[in-house]
Amino acid sequence: MGSRDGFFEKLAQQHWAVADDLIDPMLRERLDLESQHAWKMGLFHEASIGRLHSAALSTGIRGDAICWLTSNDAGSASADFLAWADTIRQDMNQLFYAGLNSDEFHFARYAEGRGYKKHLDQHQRTPHRRISLVLYLNRQWADTDGGELCLYSPDNPQEEIKRILPQPGRLVLFRSDLIHHEVLPCAQPRRSLTGWFRTDRPLI
Repeated sequence: MGSRDGFFEKLAQQHWAVADDLIDPMLRERLDLESQHAWKMGLFHEASIGRLHSAALSTGIRGDAICWLTSNDAGSASADFLAWADTIRQDMNQLFYAGLNSDEFHFARYAEGRGYKKHLDQHQRTPHRRISLVLYLNRQWADTDGGELCLYSPDNPQEEIKRILPQPGRLVLFRSDLIHHEVLPCAQPRRSLTGWFRTDRPLI
């Protein structure tokens, strides 16, 4: 397993970080199997844009279907991931005095040809999402499969600064309030685990 120190240092310096060796490959495989089972059981639903009364479906803007994680089943991949994510949250609180006090995660599945237009994860007037997390679950992914995550400069949302291929087990963290991002259309179903570390206090 990789070291978190350099990963968190990059997150602090550039407001985003990528690593390929921070999560146990067996846990990633279990999460992928769990997400595929949830899909076959019909537990996913088309994701909306906006929030609460303003939420709306718009597959031309956002093309994923989602299934929220719970820790109800002890020993499940979801429960093990949530326990692992809690250690990440505690590390960020210790290093950055971030005040992260909750989280929310879901499985996401983009069908072939779907993507997600450029956006911020933090909603207007609701600054609770502070750090976004993406973990890619597909067992293999070629350059020609597309589905890259495009990150844009926090100083200029029109300037693309990084294009990340959704390789198996690749983990991405970024500031929910600063980093505009986009998911490019994929050439095969694209599976991931996505969510946010939250707080009611501003980051320092």
